[in-house]
Amino acid sequence: MNQQNTVSSAPVANLKSLGVMANRLRRHSLLSTSRAGSGHPSTCLSCAELVAGLFFHNLRFEVSNPKNPRNDRVVLSKGHAAPIFWAAWAEAGAFPVELLLTMRDIDSDLEGHPTPRCSWADVATGSLGQGLSMGVGMALAARLDATENTTYVLLGDGELAEGSVWEAAMFASYQNLDSLVAILDINRFGQSQTTLYEHELEVYRKRFAAFGWETRVIDGHDMEQVVEALEQAREHRGSPFAVVARTLKGKGVSFMEDRDGWHGKPVPQGEMLDQALREIGQELELEEALEISPPLAQPPATGIRQTMAAPGLPGDARIATRFAYGTGLAKLGSVHPQVVVLDGDTKNSTHSQEFLKVHPDRFVECFIAEQNMVGVAVGMSVLNKIPFASTFACFLSRAYDQIRMAGISQANLKLCGSHCGVSIGPDGPSQMGLEDIAMMRAIAGSTVLYPSDAVSAERMVELAAQTPGIVYIRTTRPKTPLLYSDATEFHVGGSHTIRFSDNDQITLVSAGLTLHHALAAADTLAKEGIRARVVDLYSIKPVDEETLRQAVHETGNLITIEDHYPQGGLNEAVLSALAGVPFNYRRLAVNELPRSGDSDALLGRFGLDAPAIVRAAHDLLRV
Repeated sequence: MNQQNTVSSAPVANLKSLGVMANRLRRHSLLSTSRAGSGHPSTCLSCAELVAGLFFHNLRFEVSNPKNPRNDRVVLSKGHAAPIFWAAWAEAGAFPVELLLTMRDIDSDLEGHPTPRCSWADVATGSLGQGLSMGVGMALAARLDATENTTYVLLGDGELAEGSVWEAAMFASYQNLDSLVAILDINRFGQSQTTLYEHELEVYRKRFAAFGWETRVIDGHDMEQVVEALEQAREHRGSPFAVVARTLKGKGVSFMEDRDGWHGKPVPQGEMLDQALREIGQELELEEALEISPPLAQPPATGIRQTMAAPGLPGDARIATRFAYGTGLAKLGSVHPQVVVLDGDTKNSTHSQEFLKVHPDRFVECFIAEQNMVGVAVGMSVLNKIPFASTFACFLSRAYDQIRMAGISQANLKLCGSHCGVSIGPDGPSQMGLEDIAMMRAIAGSTVLYPSDAVSAERMVELAAQTPGIVYIRTTRPKTPLLYSDATEFHVGGSHTIRFSDNDQITLVSAGLTLHHALAAADTLAKEGIRARVVDLYSIKPVDEETLRQAVHETGNLITIEDHYPQGGLNEAVLSALAGVPFNYRRLAVNELPRSGDSDALLGRFGLDAPAIVRAAHDLLRV
């Protein structure tokens, strides 16, 4: 599908000005990286014509309002080319050109790789191979809102070795995202050597074509070809479009051009920089002004948010929190039009299918491609969607780098990991999420919630939607009885003390399925004359430090119980909150590699059931 027909090209004068602009962007990139003493100018020089043609001929963007959802979107997947990205926005009037010389300073928003600290960067990039998935999410959100904008993703050839790129490429074609344009900067060099296929552009073209993309191969330094290809890509319908551009790394500077060994190296100030600037050109005045065109229309209305319906469950109900998660999503979607739900072919296990049943237009099946799923969700959040993405807790580990980068993007992303812990039973350790709390607690700015019954699970879905940033909800497979009523309130950083007396001798802290075993253990201990306080630590990050400190001050003894590996989980959250406080404690967690078996038998084997908690209490109180 290598379509070579052209559309109307830009006027000759405009092409000349675009060529001058490309060299201005090169000059800015050289100066800013040399002044910083670090950065990646060679990769900026290779894409200068592509960036100039995109920004100053093709883009529709309200520069003074970068969050306008009608704007075209630009994702710099090759995030190390940040200097030219910042330079393009400066030349467009987003901020003074002089600020480019502050790039990489500690108090500058123009960071070494793009982050949304600068308003004209929607997402953080720099961990390669993620930008196309984010672009897919932006294009999907734009299609939902009928905003008629185009999403452009600039990729380097080095990152095309990442499998996540091909997850996104396959998914974009499946979704017929004809508002998505990938611009491939094939400059032949990676960080340490030449790339997989160097300048064999037909290989790249065939691969995107095989995934169902329309493609066009161009000389990425021929401005007329660049403009024609971008115009063709914008007008094309029926599939996403890939512009495969042959470029030279270090283009325009003789000692860098098409030479290895310059990746991530600025040109030293002095004679070498002077030579590079002379070769780029000192007189770079535009024959005519270049501006970014405004978007086509005003932003769409986002809808009015209302209160989500209460759980309304019978008191004797036994419901798995994973099912209540799906029920909560369906209710939330009915009152909040910006909520979208994504899943990785586990919707009948995570129960996100309950949302699909009532809001099929806002449900995105991402199939078994978790990295792409998270990237798509991040992209959708850029256009004001509130994405909930779900799969088994263990499979989110596949997408951990995407989640990490979402934290750097300050993305409004909601994740649900189901089937956590040994309590899932016979499926065995490959399906057991035993690292997920540690993973999610480590993410910058994250919130970690762990419901213990159906009421709290529904409420935490609503709470997640209300909480900015990354929120992780951990759900379990087995059914559990209700602990709470519709009147119970939950908040980030909170907990509920379910059992309490003035004579408590020990505190049991847990959440999820093991909380029910803690309650059973408390009943057994009470029959023996031992009073146990039981705390539902449903907010694991941030944690309720005040309640925990009061509990150990009053009881002096504490046991944590969690269906998770010891490292980084609930126990370490508790110990962090209690740093400096003297008390006796025991930690019950999964301390060895688990195995298949009955759920109750596994909990007993790994010391997480009620009898094990009672034994730990006896042991602790003998100290």
